[in-house]
Amino acid sequence: MKKVFPAIAVLITLSLAGIIFFQISWLQNLLQVQEQKVFYKVDKAAVSVTQEFNKQASSGPSMHLRNRGARAPMELFRLKLAQPNTISQLYSADEVYEKLRRAFDSEDLHNLRFEFAITSDSDDFIVELQSRNFIEESLDTLHNRRRFIPIIPESGSDMEGLIAFENLVIIIPDFKSQVWESLTWMIILSAIFTLILVTAFYVTLKTLIDQKKLSEIKSDFINNMTHEFKTPLATISLAVDALRNQKVQNNAEKMQYFSGIIKEENMRMNKHVETILQAALMEKQELKLNLKPLSVHEIIREVMDNFELVLQEKNASSQLLLNAQADTAMVDEVHFTNLISNLVDNAVKYSKEDLLIKVTTHSTNKFLVIRIEDNGIGMSKETVKRIFEKFYRAHTGNLHNVKGFGLGMSYVKTVIDAHKGRVKVESTQGKGSTFTVEIPLAPANA
Repeated sequence: MKKVFPAIAVLITLSLAGIIFFQISWLQNLLQVQEQKVFYKVDKAAVSVTQEFNKQASSGPSMHLRNRGARAPMELFRLKLAQPNTISQLYSADEVYEKLRRAFDSEDLHNLRFEFAITSDSDDFIVELQSRNFIEESLDTLHNRRRFIPIIPESGSDMEGLIAFENLVIIIPDFKSQVWESLTWMIILSAIFTLILVTAFYVTLKTLIDQKKLSEIKSDFINNMTHEFKTPLATISLAVDALRNQKVQNNAEKMQYFSGIIKEENMRMNKHVETILQAALMEKQELKLNLKPLSVHEIIREVMDNFELVLQEKNASSQLLLNAQADTAMVDEVHFTNLISNLVDNAVKYSKEDLLIKVTTHSTNKFLVIRIEDNGIGMSKETVKRIFEKFYRAHTGNLHNVKGFGLGMSYVKTVIDAHKGRVKVESTQGKGSTFTVEIPLAPANA
């Protein structure tokens, strides 16, 4: 697993990078295709408008001249006077804009912004008609694109070949930006699917990491459980062998001693089984509370009395500063007692010489605040973050005397949550830890 996991992570990362790269390439190609598509539609729409101009110009009375043979001077003079009107003479700028707008809309270019001008086809390139911002936009050749469409008289008309062409000039401001805008939904969908892909890869990696951690936790739990059960079983086995000894059977005091060992170890095993069963109940969220208004100070005193012998064996001491004016809370006596017991037991387990456990309380308007402080070995930042995870046990370096399944702190968090309380941990390695528990006061005290 140690070798496979990095390989999977690298393969997934490379796959994701490749997909994003090809996605970007696809968008760039799509942009180029869309640019050509817009150019084609603009030209098509503009040509349709110029054809309409030509029909209008060709339908004037001056276009009905016949007999193009030799003409008298007076007739040539009349022909000159009969030349068709220019587009600027036939239409206003607003009318030309409306024609172009309708033509672009028919080509599905509804949001296209444009400027236009009608110019002569002479060498002077005279602007005969223009939109409001045409001159300004024509100066920006970097961001804008322009299209030239010649206005050619209809084939077969009387004026064919006798008049100079005009040009329709169209400028598309911020061309690339407008093309990108036309691809907005494609870009959004592409981004959404890419995000979904990234999220899927993230979830996959996270799941693999969690599975790896779970596998490690499972192995640690099995090892701890094996050790915790092996020790009392070995002790019981030795005690049973001793009871079979004839000399022990003839000595009532020794019989009582070894039978007492068996009973103690049996109780120890039952306690371990009960701890595992409690963990199973918490996993199913079946923790049921029997809430009663109880004095939390009394519970704390009882717990500390039970630890008196343990503290004496470790040459440790305790200090109670129960200063809360109101200490009655709605708690489950069994689970809340176990909660305090687990916190004190945690301080005893991860301790050093001259251990001092200080338990203080104070009350606010709605909460009873309990602080359990010790001067033990403390915890690292990583341990503080994970202290309430099920089966997690802090690393104690070369210390191998810390026993348990790593369920105590998980149980504490579950019980506090069930009581609608809060818990906070502060710790410094080498200096000790402080657990702060806040439990809602009973309604009469709140």
